[in-house]
This record gives sequence, C-alpha cells and structure tokens, in this order.
Amino acid sequence: MIRIGHGYDVHRLAEDRELIIGGVKIPYERGLLGHSDADVLAHAVMDALLGAAAMGDIGHLFPDTDERYRGADSIALMREVCRRLGEAGYRVGNIDSTVCAQAPKLAPFIMQMRERIAEACGTDISNVSVKATTEEGLGFTGERLGISATAVCIITDEK
Repeated sequence: MIRIGHGYDVHRLAEDRELIIGGVKIPYERGLLGHSDADVLAHAVMDALLGAAAMGDIGHLFPDTDERYRGADSIALMREVCRRLGEAGYRVGNIDSTVCAQAPKLAPFIMQMRERIAEACGTDISNVSVKATTEEGLGFTGERLGISATAVCIITDEK
C-alpha cells in the first residue's frame, strides 16, 4: 500500500539564533525562532511522514511544552519519527520539499540538506528532493520576516 503525506511549517526570523535548515547550519545574520532548533524544513518533512502514517504531528510527539525538546536537533527528531514509522511497518518511498526564503540563497546548501534528510530517514539521497524559492518580495517570507517550508512524501506499507 502507498500512503501520501503533506507537511507545512513556518518560523519567524530572529536575532541571536543560528539558521538551521534541513539539518545544515547556514551562515546568516538571523536564525529561526522556535522551541527546538526551529529547522523549518525538517519540521515540514516530519509532519508529512507522520501524516502519511496517520500518526499525528510533531507537536503531538515533541511538544514545545516539554523542556526535553528545548533546542533539540530536528534531524535527531526525524530519526525518531522514522524509527517509529519502521516499527509500524512503513518505509520512506520519496520526499519532495520546498523552502520559501527571500534570503539567504540556499542553492549552495541543497545537496547537504538532501544528504542529512536521507540519512535520518534511512533512504537513498535519490529519494529526497529539496528545492528553494523566493516569493518575489511578497508576504512574510518576501519581507524577510520568516521562512516557510512544505513537504510531500510517499511511504509504503511493508506489513
């Protein structure tokens, strides 16, 4: 059986935070604000995976009211999501994702993001797509107030 999932996440840009997207630290004057490392791409991917398996979302699994997840590495959380998927009899088919950010330019980091996500999901890099776009100066991402990401995935039932 093939199951499809969709994920979306957004975080505000803030001073005195590292910018981590897809598990990659990106040099920039601001970072994303959140309880964990605020990795907007990892969060969207995890929600897509969890949604495909009808296992809730990251807010349910890793609530921002739990101090254990303060500053958490989202790629480590993704490994846990994929471990749970495996226990439930699912495996990742493919992931397609898009990051919306006016700045910084993400193209130099795309391959590293794909590698980090593929490793965390226990799949080949050829099964992971990461794209980046701007919104031509429009909306909160275009005004450089935040960054958003969307992801879709297919998981297969190995039961």
